[in-house]
Amino acid sequence: MLSAAFIQVWVDAPTVMAIRATELVFAWSLSIQTLEYLRMGKHTASGAFWSWPLQRYDIPNAPVRALLDVLFKPQLHQLHLVLRLCAALTLALQGASLPLMVFLFVGNLLILIRWRGAFNGGSDFMTLVVLTGLLISQVVGVLGNPELGWQAGFWYIAIQAITSYFMSGAVKLLRPEWRNGSAMTIFLNGAIYGPLSATHPLRNKWLAMMGSWGFIVWEILFPFSLLDPRLATVFCAVAALFHFLVFWFFGLNRFFWAWVCSFPAIIWCSAQFSARFI
Repeated sequence: MLSAAFIQVWVDAPTVMAIRATELVFAWSLSIQTLEYLRMGKHTASGAFWSWPLQRYDIPNAPVRALLDVLFKPQLHQLHLVLRLCAALTLALQGASLPLMVFLFVGNLLILIRWRGAFNGGSDFMTLVVLTGLLISQVVGVLGNPELGWQAGFWYIAIQAITSYFMSGAVKLLRPEWRNGSAMTIFLNGAIYGPLSATHPLRNKWLAMMGSWGFIVWEILFPFSLLDPRLATVFCAVAALFHFLVFWFFGLNRFFWAWVCSFPAIIWCSAQFSARFI
């Protein structure tokens, strides 16, 4: 964990809170992901549905494929996941450090390769974003400027997250099925609870369209969250509700926690931006 002397040198209380919030929530998110991978051990073993011998042919380079054949042996892969879980616990208890973040970053890249680039879409993307931000903070810090390191790491996370929300809203705006609300009904019909009942409120065209436009407007306006930390908190609260609904209807629990990890950085950057430019 950050030493008291280290904190007194350059870190103010809001920054300390943002750092610890990011580390703790990300450690929790990473632990959930790792436990899920560990539970899937029988499905990734040799001869199973997701075994590496079936996926290795996606790697065209023979020497790289040979190296991955060793790293992705079931026993070694399971050991990596156990070490990853221990690293997540270390992050929660002691905070980020350069060796810890390098291990988690490289290990995460290996897991992405193991799953052909993505296991769970958006959650994998945001996990990599937060890992990169934490790695940036440590690399710059080791080079001699810890304050600049955390600033760079937080801004990297915040810009990636805010841009993702904006692009998601912009894409929805360009799609007629989102503008007329039908996309929301279509997606919910394929949710884990089955098709919507005939009397469900979202069967109503106008309610579905209002809900759809609500999400479109919220996502497109997300860059305005940088204008004030209170406004950023509201945008992040709506985001948390949105991600929770995605978890509730589609079972994407990783999605919720992976994106919550970006909220401390967004709120911190908003406070810095508004204090300096507004």
